[in-house]
Amino acid sequence: MIIELDGSTIRSEIEFHKQLASALKVSEFYGNNLNALWDLLSTNIERPIELIWKNSNNSKNSMGDTFVKIVNILDRVKAQDESFGWDEKFTYILE
Repeated sequence: MIIELDGSTIRSEIEFHKQLASALKVSEFYGNNLNALWDLLSTNIERPIELIWKNSNNSKNSMGDTFVKIVNILDRVKAQDESFGWDEKFTYILE
């Protein structure tokens, strides 16, 4: 599954969570916070998933440290899947 987020419309953490939850069709049960992001991506979503964050520099400039925290979680999920040796993994690209 390929998920695309548009950083030109993501200027806050809540906007990130809303776009992601909508794209993954999990809005009903998603917690809209960083802990929920980890839970969702590390265990609750069927793989393979490729997250493409277009215009990510726009989000980075608007979100500051929160952007870094989100990317750290994306890195952790990616590293987890690689450490498990799974063929179908979570990956992401910042464009």
